[in-house]
Amino acid sequence: MSSNAAKERSIIADPSLAPNGHLKIDWVNAHMPVLNRIREQFEKERPFDGLKVTISLHLEAKTAYLAKVIQAGGADVTITGSNPLSTQDDVCAALVEDGITVFAKYNPGPEEYKELLIKSLESKPDLIIDDGGDLVTILHSERRDLLANLRGGAEETTTGILRLKALEKEGKLQFPMVAVNDAFCKYLFDNRYGTGQSVWDGINRTTNLVVAGKTVVVAGYGWCGKGVAMRAKGLGANVVVTEVDAIKAVEAYMDGFKVMPMVEAAKIGDYFVTVTGNRDIIRGEHYDVMKDGAILSNAGHFDVEVNKPELEARSVAKRTVRHNIEEYQLKDGRKVYVLAEGRLVNLAAGDGHPAEIMDMTFALQAMSLKYVNDNYKNIGNRVVNVPYELDEQVARFKLASLGISIDTLSAEQKAYLESWQEH
Repeated sequence: MSSNAAKERSIIADPSLAPNGHLKIDWVNAHMPVLNRIREQFEKERPFDGLKVTISLHLEAKTAYLAKVIQAGGADVTITGSNPLSTQDDVCAALVEDGITVFAKYNPGPEEYKELLIKSLESKPDLIIDDGGDLVTILHSERRDLLANLRGGAEETTTGILRLKALEKEGKLQFPMVAVNDAFCKYLFDNRYGTGQSVWDGINRTTNLVVAGKTVVVAGYGWCGKGVAMRAKGLGANVVVTEVDAIKAVEAYMDGFKVMPMVEAAKIGDYFVTVTGNRDIIRGEHYDVMKDGAILSNAGHFDVEVNKPELEARSVAKRTVRHNIEEYQLKDGRKVYVLAEGRLVNLAAGDGHPAEIMDMTFALQAMSLKYVNDNYKNIGNRVVNVPYELDEQVARFKLASLGISIDTLSAEQKAYLESWQEH
């Protein structure tokens, strides 16, 4: 699409911000060698020629570069944000100048945010990339008329995959989706190292307070929780993990962390980070016993893990004391602080995962989109994993970019592993 056509269609905050957005995109481009290699392939093969692709992801520079890579493969790309507070207006403006249609603004109201999501789907895309299931939900509910051309897509998050599998289980899923979050090169690196670093980048930038010596409570010990806990330990914190899964709780204990229910952890925590994908992880009974000055943040998907209505019901005053910090004064005088309105602290109060980490995740997204386009007729309306060969290819591209080589099995070694008769 031409730049003028994208400008006419798009809804963004301020087109004049484009120069700064281009600088951000250029910076991540220089640090995403795997995605650059895939872009070279796409420019030659043009796998998306004549197709429309709609993307809903956290709309910042790394996502913008993914959109440009898909555009380089021949697609007419439309993009929107997957979180009201993570959209960067300068990046949106830059994408429009590059011929990508954008429906996104920083911090729109709830109704406008949903309208922007719907607008992004009104092109009737052939393929989608979703984050948390917002696009999929709209397509399966009030705007089923937009399903007409859809071949399938890819999902970024644990939360979104849970919703997709619920749709599949009920026999209601209308197109194939690739579970990118479940790929090795996603959760082993993005969820663990990406979330681990970016959460503390966001918290430290926002609060400007020390972590060493304080007690950090991490709710949830999945791959994201592992990363958050590991980085907190590295910053010198005393780490407590809360869990509902007995196996993960044992794992956290053996990794050297204290494990206890949230109602007990609430009494001793200085920082709280929720990473569960569920709701009401921190709620009324926990606020009742928290220390004065406790800092609450969320690194799960939606802003429901920290129950703000129950906090507000216990408060006599509320004020913004610093950008992205809301202070709640409780009836007994204690003060509790919520970062980034309870939304994703690493994106709403930071720049998200490091570019080198998202390089691998977005490489998987690009390759998965090509995979589903090549195979949608045979996949059926179900959730499928990223094929192992794509996962391994991303890892090999990453190793090559680092100048690292590894061993390969000899013919004799392969035969030994594949035969029950070899000793």
